[in-house]
Amino acid sequence: MAGTFKFELVSPERVLVSTDANEVIVPGADGQFTVLPGHAPFISSLRPGTMFIKLPSGERRVFVRGGIAEVEPDSLTILAQHLIDLEDAGRGAAIEAEIKSAEATLAGSKDDSERLAAEDAIAQLRAVAGR
Repeated sequence: MAGTFKFELVSPERVLVSTDANEVIVPGADGQFTVLPGHAPFISSLRPGTMFIKLPSGERRVFVRGGIAEVEPDSLTILAQHLIDLEDAGRGAAIEAEIKSAEATLAGSKDDSERLAAEDAIAQLRAVAGR
């Protein structure tokens, strides 16, 4: 399909999305980036945040907490450590569970990098939860 690229979103538990996409906005470790068809290849780690996926059939939002993005001119693969489908009816409980997990990580953090990542995850999750 013209104007699209192959997009796969995978977590350790499941393949959430495997389809053609028009555009994906990704929360990269060094800042948010947008992938379009024909994008230059690169690899990026992910920070906690919402990924916006524009499909030929509509839009979808997914919260990711860590992982890796591999961009090729004709594909984007996201290997997410944790993800929450924000279009899923049970997302509220999943968001609360992730907040508790991030708070536990924060409480047990041993260095600034781990502490900052946990604080960022908590802030992003609270924003998604609307509190």
